[in-house]
Parts: sequence; C-alpha cells; structure tokens
Amino acid sequence: MNDTGNPVEQFPPVDTAGVSPGETSFIERHGIPPILFGFLSLGLIFFLYQAVGGVVTFLLFGVTPEAGHTAGFRIATALGQIILILGPTLLLARLATSRPAQYLRLRFPQPRVLLFPVIGIFSLQQMLQIYLVFQEKIPLPQRLVPIMKEFKELIEEAYRVLVSSNSIPELLVVIVVVALIPAIVEEIMFRGLVQRSFENGLTPMKSVVLSGIIFGAYHLNPFGFIPLAALGIYLGFLAMRANSIWVSAVAHFFNNASASLALYFHNDDDAIITGNPDTMSAGVLVLTFLVFSIIFLGSTYYFIRMTESRIK
Repeated sequence: MNDTGNPVEQFPPVDTAGVSPGETSFIERHGIPPILFGFLSLGLIFFLYQAVGGVVTFLLFGVTPEAGHTAGFRIATALGQIILILGPTLLLARLATSRPAQYLRLRFPQPRVLLFPVIGIFSLQQMLQIYLVFQEKIPLPQRLVPIMKEFKELIEEAYRVLVSSNSIPELLVVIVVVALIPAIVEEIMFRGLVQRSFENGLTPMKSVVLSGIIFGAYHLNPFGFIPLAALGIYLGFLAMRANSIWVSAVAHFFNNASASLALYFHNDDDAIITGNPDTMSAGVLVLTFLVFSIIFLGSTYYFIRMTESRIK
C-alpha cells in the first residue's frame, strides 16, 4: 500500500502471466535465458549499427564529413538509427514476448510525472560536466597524451558537425536527428528490450545498472564513458520506476536537445549554467556540484513519491 492507504498497483516482471501456452514467446519455447537473449540482441544490433552502418557511413563521408556533406551525414545517421536499431529491436521484441507493447513499456505516463525527470536530467548534466573537468586532470602516460588528444579531437569534430546549426530550420533538423530520433530509438532498445530482458533474470536495480553501463560503452567514447553510463543508469531508473520508456525518452530528448541549443546560441556545450567549468576554481566547482546534487536528489525524491503506485 502507498502512503495514502490505497493498494499499490502491481506489474509482474515477466509479461507472460496469464498467457495461454499457445501464446508463449520464442525464447520461452526454446528455453533461451532472458539475460542471454538481452546480450545476443545487443551484439546483433551493435554489429548492424556500429559495424555495418559505420562502414557505410565511412565509405560515404569519411571519418568526418566535408563541407556540403553535412545534410547527407545527418540523414544517414537518422536512417541508420531507425533501420539498424529500431527495426531489429521491434523484431527481437516479438521473439522475447507475446506482448511487445507491454514488454517494451510503451504505456504513456501522466504528464505531471515528466516534470521531475527533466529537472533531474538537467541537474545531472551540470554535475557530469563538472566531473569531466576533474577527469581531464587525471595524469596519463606521456606517450599516450598525443594519441588520446587526437582521438578526442576527432570524436568532438564529428559530434560538432552533426550537432552545430546556423539557422532555425537547420536547428530543427538537428534536434530531430540528434535528440528526437535517438530519444525514441535508444530508449526502446536499451530501456525497453535490453533492460526488460535483464529484469527477467536479475533484480530491477541490477538490471538498471547493467544496462546503463552497457549504454555508456555502446557509444564508443572512452572520454565520455562514465557520464554516459551515469545517464544510462538514471534513464533506466526512470523507465523502471514509471513503467514507461516515454518518461526516460523525454529526459533523453531534453539532454540531447539542450546541447544542440547551446551550440546554436554559440555557447560551449561543455559549459554549465553558472559558467565555463574550465575557468572556475576547484572550490567553486565543488560548491556548484553540491548545489546541483541537492537539486538532483530532491527531484528524484519527488519523482519516486509520484510514481510509488506504479511498481512493486
């Protein structure tokens, strides 16, 4: 029961409760463990998107697209996500369950539930930007410094080509490509298919952490692994707690769209709301981190209170 005295609504972790034998899923009929199926799904989609899609993109545009090829690069990125991630994810969901919509958590939440995840992801953004400042101060072996610097600049250049815009119409295209499509596609894949598969073999929180760590590694950005994993864990928690991937999708969209807007208004996307962390003293950074930590914890607390009747 919740604190109002009303019964708590229950959602079974496995969607086959009450399903007749003729409606059992492919993996159940063949005795495939859900966790193994989750990893196999990840491997297949990784190969399709990162290997097949990556090779095609490289052949068409090179490591970073030249001037005049930006539009094609963005179209290829969007189509790659839809065809090579979303398409296989929906097909694999049909193998995992006889009720894919429920399994993928496609139920729509109440609009009021979305406010605190947006506040939470915003404050988490600020905290992670400050973390990156301290991460860059970690000493590396001298022979690795130029290699890592060149690799980092290559990643950042490809990102800026994809995200930068010079007009409102181009900004809208960028938001669709880097915010709207990834928010839907990646949430259905990671917080829907993958995390849900893990939940059928692990506890919910272990599944959230595991899928979040994989989310961080999946982006193939060693410099951003910890922030990406932290975002993945938070997004997984949102989806699990609200029993809806649309809650995490809204937070995911806000996270990506805010970076696009920052670049459009000629702000450094690594900046935080109080300024550029690279020029702030360590004491101010720590204080700012603590302030946003309090905001993050407060928003998470109220989100939990608002969703306590949605899960066990």
